[in-house]
Amino acid sequence: MIFVVLAAAVLVVLAWLVTLRRRLIVVTVYGVSMEPTYVAGDRLLVRRSRLARVRAGQIVVVQGGPPKPGDPTAGRLVKRAVAVPGDPVPPHIPVADPVVPPGNLLVLGDNPARSNDSRRLGYIPADALIGVVLRPIGQR
Repeated sequence: MIFVVLAAAVLVVLAWLVTLRRRLIVVTVYGVSMEPTYVAGDRLLVRRSRLARVRAGQIVVVQGGPPKPGDPTAGRLVKRAVAVPGDPVPPHIPVADPVVPPGNLLVLGDNPARSNDSRRLGYIPADALIGVVLRPIGQR
């Protein structure tokens, strides 16, 4: 009887870990576009998320380019969401719409002089959204 209970507990823990693995990822910051908030080498805990759960002001991770073989994190961009669907487009972002259309968001780096973001890329489509940063991991 005790073995059945232990086996069930182990299965519950394994199922929980698999679920967490699908919902949470760790992303490493590359470059200087998010300084001073995050610097190159910072590791971030990210919750996979849909666009409907993103709010302006949150730090997000988006796929900005194709992943490279052997490095699935290549092409990932860490940026601040500045406008989500229905929000007004900030005046310094050169897109034609007065509000962000459905299925898109606008992102900016915290270091605007050194950031490849929506000022150059335009709208980020919902399917490029990976998730929302929950917190940094470890120390600087």
